[in-house]
Amino acid sequence: MTWRSVMISRPATLRRDKFTLLIEQEQDARIPFEDIAIIVLNHHEITLTHSVLSACGEYGIGLFSTGPTHHPNGVFLPFLPHSRATRMLRLQLGLGRPASKRAWQTIIQAKIQNQADCLKLADKPGVDKLESLARRVRSGDPDNLESQASAVYFRALFGNDFHRGQPRWVNAALDYGYAVFRAAIARGLVAHGFLPALGLFHASEQNAFNLADDLIEPYRPLVDLHVIQHYLGHGVDDLLPADKVPLVSLLNVDMAMPRGTMSALTSIEQAVESLARLYEGGSEILLELPQLIGLALHQHEC
Repeated sequence: MTWRSVMISRPATLRRDKFTLLIEQEQDARIPFEDIAIIVLNHHEITLTHSVLSACGEYGIGLFSTGPTHHPNGVFLPFLPHSRATRMLRLQLGLGRPASKRAWQTIIQAKIQNQADCLKLADKPGVDKLESLARRVRSGDPDNLESQASAVYFRALFGNDFHRGQPRWVNAALDYGYAVFRAAIARGLVAHGFLPALGLFHASEQNAFNLADDLIEPYRPLVDLHVIQHYLGHGVDDLLPADKVPLVSLLNVDMAMPRGTMSALTSIEQAVESLARLYEGGSEILLELPQLIGLALHQHEC
């Protein structure tokens, strides 16, 4: 399946024209709803009809709004269209703690390995250290090797003076890219009947997307790799409109999965499917998680 990520950054009116999204601007555009995975509304002068929202629910499209800083601040998700949503909810509530801890171990191992691969692709030091940490992660990560790896990783990638709380372009770009992936994963979870608020590890009562925050972890290094390769020369702290389109397009970058190379967006679908099998009694070793292989865009077959 081929999906498109639609980002609208100029004034527009969105309407439904039968089976297509009609984008009314200086030059109108039409896109079949069945080809769309996500729509990002990145301008405060965009209006849309109720029929567009209804189509997003019907076709399983995630619709993201952005705030004054142009970062995603809201998401419209289909209303549990999966035929077995109630069954999946029972499975989520019934998953034992040992199984969730082993699944979290697998996710963190994949994340740290992808961080090591990111350093390798960016020609940065620290690869051996991270690969060693990845091998040592235990069930539930009781030694908090995820945090230890991140401390090594971000300093190696962006410099010893870097930290995530700084108001600078790098962090703005990271936050934007992570938000896009978080919402795309939430879309995939809802489409498969999951309640995203019930996580494997994350369990905040104020977070409606705990499970998405679990599954996003191995995808973060893809955003990191893009940012390290594009941040040099930026003299401003804020993201420019030209910076945001490539960050959304990261959903179309190839990643390696157990069943072959595919776009990040397609890999999310397979990761969610494998997560469903875990809740149905499968082993955590069957989780299908992405491996970072670079920033090449997926080439669609004709």
